[in-house]
Amino acid sequence: MTTVAAPTPTIATPGSSGGRAANAFRDAVAVTGRNLKHWTRQPQLIVFSTIQPVMFTLLFNFVFGSTLDSAPGFEQVDYTDFLMAGIFAQTVAFGATQTGVGLAEDLGGGMIDRFKSLPMARSAVLVGRTTSDLVRNLFVLALLVTMGYIVGFNFQNGVGNALLALALVAAFGYAFSWIFAFVGLAVPNAESAQAASFLLVFPFTFASSAFVPTEPMPAVLRAFAENQPITALINAVRALAIGGPFGADTTEWVLRSLAWTAGLLAVFIPLAVGRYRRL
Repeated sequence: MTTVAAPTPTIATPGSSGGRAANAFRDAVAVTGRNLKHWTRQPQLIVFSTIQPVMFTLLFNFVFGSTLDSAPGFEQVDYTDFLMAGIFAQTVAFGATQTGVGLAEDLGGGMIDRFKSLPMARSAVLVGRTTSDLVRNLFVLALLVTMGYIVGFNFQNGVGNALLALALVAAFGYAFSWIFAFVGLAVPNAESAQAASFLLVFPFTFASSAFVPTEPMPAVLRAFAENQPITALINAVRALAIGGPFGADTTEWVLRSLAWTAGLLAVFIPLAVGRYRRL
């Protein structure tokens, strides 16, 4: 595995809160750059992080699309348009798991110990990791939008709503990265982080409105699917992107998605930071 050296931090000016904040920002930027270099220098990471969402788009669109286009509930909307909101949400959720895997690798390889021995802001390691994964998710989202247009997807409610939908997806992915930052620091190795992250993401993505409507689901499963964060995001993005029969409750779903995002950040940033300090 390619090792990327720890960034050389700046030293904050004692007694200057503005100086400390500025240097903490520069440290976070340096760690972000280090993580992005690590990603770009390993072509297999780029391939695996992009090929999975593309495969899901093609498989669900062409394997299930022809059947579901004629199913009840799809009389007014093309399945491809319905699907892409779920693909966007699933992609950032699974992409966020790499935050935990990356932190677990750094912890096991001694990089976290080196970071902690340097005169750098303690927040820089976690902010830099989650920010680099946000940049990576934005890259993959751009690829998915292009792929969606190739297979027939269209944003039907204007550029403003399209940008808001993508911003909700990116913000949600960033919040999920903090969940897995905590997981990555809490488990003994990268393999455990990957397994634990998969077990957390899988039920939330597949027991949601990502690929099929929730109405035909059994009562217990439907109750879970309709009251969990990924469904709130998907329904908000779907309403913003294609409107139609999904546009009636747009404001409600956008507010729900923002509330989940804010709540996840409020809970897991302190948990991850506290875990990092106790290492």
